[in-house]
Amino acid sequence: MSPKGAKILPAEKENGNVEYKRHILSPTHERAVKLTTQMSYRLDEGDGECIYEVGVEDDGSHSMLVLDNILTSVDCIEAFAGALNAVLVSKKFVQGTEADGGGGGLPTEAPTSSPSPGSKITTRCQVKIRRVETHLIASLPDEHKDSIKVEDDDAPRHSVGETLSARNTRVAVVGNVDAGKSTLIGSLTTGSLDDGRGKCRTSIMKHRHEIESGRTSTCATHLMGFRRDGSAIGGRDRVRAHRRRPEDEVAREADRVVTFMDLAGHERYLKTTIHGVSSGFADYALILVNSRHPPTHMTQHHLNLCCSFGIPPIVIFTKVDGCPEHAMKTSREEVCKMLRAPDVGRRPFSVRTDADVDTVMDKMHQLAPIIETSAVTGEGLDLLRRMLFNIPKRRRHESKANRPFELLVEDIFNVPGVGAVVSGFVNAGELEVGGHVHVGPLDDGSFIKTLAKSAHIARINTSTVVAGQNACLALALAKDQRKKLRRGMVVMREAPAPTRTFDAEICVLKGEGTTIRRSYQAFVHILNVRQSAFARHIEMLNTGSILPPTRSGGGKDCEGEGTVVLRPGARARVRFEFAKRPEYIRPGMRMLFRDGRVRGVGIITGIPDVAAVGC
Repeated sequence: MSPKGAKILPAEKENGNVEYKRHILSPTHERAVKLTTQMSYRLDEGDGECIYEVGVEDDGSHSMLVLDNILTSVDCIEAFAGALNAVLVSKKFVQGTEADGGGGGLPTEAPTSSPSPGSKITTRCQVKIRRVETHLIASLPDEHKDSIKVEDDDAPRHSVGETLSARNTRVAVVGNVDAGKSTLIGSLTTGSLDDGRGKCRTSIMKHRHEIESGRTSTCATHLMGFRRDGSAIGGRDRVRAHRRRPEDEVAREADRVVTFMDLAGHERYLKTTIHGVSSGFADYALILVNSRHPPTHMTQHHLNLCCSFGIPPIVIFTKVDGCPEHAMKTSREEVCKMLRAPDVGRRPFSVRTDADVDTVMDKMHQLAPIIETSAVTGEGLDLLRRMLFNIPKRRRHESKANRPFELLVEDIFNVPGVGAVVSGFVNAGELEVGGHVHVGPLDDGSFIKTLAKSAHIARINTSTVVAGQNACLALALAKDQRKKLRRGMVVMREAPAPTRTFDAEICVLKGEGTTIRRSYQAFVHILNVRQSAFARHIEMLNTGSILPPTRSGGGKDCEGEGTVVLRPGARARVRFEFAKRPEYIRPGMRMLFRDGRVRGVGIITGIPDVAAVGC
């Protein structure tokens, strides 16, 4: 190791956009991935620009390295920058003689051009790196603008945060297990065609058992970006050729994004699918049907589930390449019959041209578009991309930015060196990193006060998260506090009042051979909340009842009346009580309850416990 020279710079800081490197010589793959991630962090800290001081120790002293080592290190840094869609803006070499030794004079600044290789003079280099993206083109120097193609210099630029909130359309993808959901998403996000043997689906699947079996068992989100002209942003990762492009690259380059929620199709994972639809805040739903086989009962379940939450469906026939004409005709007739059913109430509309896409844009509340696609031949994929780019956004979460901050916890991680990290959807409000937040409720209804140390959206470090974004928050929690975190919690600025009881107006959609009465227990889905609940009181509503309710004269409820019994089609006002722990819910939230073959939907109308304490 060379002796260090005089201290020439202040000590390196953990935050900020300046990084010190002694040298980078022949890094391993794992080391290269870590260094690329580190550069991405420095670029985010500097709003797309960072500075590398090569040949400088962490304490700011000169490393006393010869030129060849410095040039090799700069080449490695340039390669890392290319993987992050960044360029080297400038290189400034500063030289000093070997006589400087460990405590000699300071190196003298040389011209910015590279010295001749092979020189024995000790050298350090300052490298300035700038990310090249649509959101930063306007701030690039004039000499760099000529090499970048810009469609409209006068068009307004959108920040990444605005793109991921106000210009983000969320789409749930459901269908039977053999419909090709993951394959279609993989083909759309990578911009490539499938080989018929799982090439596209393996690019987006996370778990080994999913890749081996070909069945999705978890709720996963995938980002697809569109440029201003409507062209899709595809391609694969520069480092891992079998994977799609990282989400941060897509988000930075896109003018508009579509978030796909890949949900499980197998009946075994129906509970997971219900939770994904309940907590996903989807604007639309893609109902995938295998054109070679008639739709199954799972297709009916998924269609009814989306309509129960008021999500407009878009029917996608997959695998039309090589599909027999009679099989396609049978599948289409069955799907049209499902769409015209009273509980769905949609008119099927075949989309075959761009004009058909424009026709259905403002009629999604009445029509159900039908598109025939093939991920192998590419048939219908251009029509689907055009529809995804043009469909209007239904949910305006950005209008809730002035409400109190509310993040619904969907997943929990323990990251080495960072600590507890929670991820979820920001339902309302705005939060700046460094502020105090409350996370809970715990089993006793209390909340933990903590600090939001850092935040990420689409793998991009950010200082602010706003409503409409999927975000990750790093929380300052002790080890015993981390163990208390669970899915279904909420992160807020002020600790709210949780509740164990709530009132809801419900409608029983399905329930063969089952009646609902007082003390009935069902599993309730309220956004990200999942828990069993008891029906403590039932009051009939006189509107919309298909089958008349019955009253058993032998039993008496808590009001002294006959026991009310609900059957499919009945509407009622029910007071529920959570079975295990209190939860944070608000009036106006949509709910779904299920119990075996029983299924119903409703809207929360009141919180008795909160009203009692005056909150």
